[in-house]
Amino acid sequence: MNKRLNKQPSTAGLRLGGDSIEVAAMTALLIGSIGLFSLLAPGFLTATNFGSMSMQLPELGLLSLAMLLPIISGGLNLSVTFTANIAGLMTAWLVQGLLAGMGILSVPMAIIAGLAVGAAAGFLIGVIVAYVGAHPILVSLGAMIFLQGVGEFLTRGGGISGMPEVFQTIGSGSFLGIPIPMLIFLAAAAGLIYIMHFTRTGFSIYMLGSNSRATEYSGINVKRVLITVYTISGILSGLAGMVMLARFNSVRVGHGESYLLITVLACFLAGANPFGGFGRVLPLVLGLMSLQVIASGMNLMGASQHLATAVWGAFLIIVMALRMPFIKQS
Repeated sequence: MNKRLNKQPSTAGLRLGGDSIEVAAMTALLIGSIGLFSLLAPGFLTATNFGSMSMQLPELGLLSLAMLLPIISGGLNLSVTFTANIAGLMTAWLVQGLLAGMGILSVPMAIIAGLAVGAAAGFLIGVIVAYVGAHPILVSLGAMIFLQGVGEFLTRGGGISGMPEVFQTIGSGSFLGIPIPMLIFLAAAAGLIYIMHFTRTGFSIYMLGSNSRATEYSGINVKRVLITVYTISGILSGLAGMVMLARFNSVRVGHGESYLLITVLACFLAGANPFGGFGRVLPLVLGLMSLQVIASGMNLMGASQHLATAVWGAFLIIVMALRMPFIKQS
């Protein structure tokens, strides 16, 4: 049996074809959204607008990637936004405080520390889920409340601002004409695609989400897989915190709080099974691009961001309502 399992990752690339319907659907949605707003919104098809969208998308995108992995494994991580904020707070505090005298070296060291905080938060959630057996929703909800409380205590309800210019470049700079935040998001998405489709870890995560009992009987270390899932989720959340800190030049506990449920629904929009076992990165990326197109198009038409968020929610609910019969049937 172990010999058979060891061969699975080498053929995992074949699963890339399994999401062709989802990719086609999300591509059609993206093209349709661009076509619609190019007609309705003046100035939509401009380099300035597309550059603006490329700056705004990565925050939600990274948080959605952090949410996708636990969903595929059959769980959920409700602490992604607060993990991002705590990681950002740690980074800002180190840059302006403990590491302030180290000059430019303070930035990479603080970023590493911030990502380590995100990884630690995810690791602890994974350990509790794996060894205590508590439901991921309850564990991550507890972690969310804990991180929120810690953040409020450390900042006294305020925030930290005034990052060095070299750090702000991460959120506002570009490379070869592409915004750095978008490059970070695309690199993270590519890395996750590789993990999920070409490694034993990815194969184990899909198996775990499909049938945890069968996965355990097959010889896969389920506890280790769960810890890996939530640790990676924490790292991606921390990366989102870095991007938000760099783009806003400030961080507080409530940053990106409204993104939480949108990340869950965005994963379901892209075809992730709410019961686990299925979900792909590429359809999620395309779906997120469509949501950003809708938000930017409505903004150019004079609608408020709050209305755009409401439209996102309504749109995602409709899609899920149409998709659920097929999910249950499968």
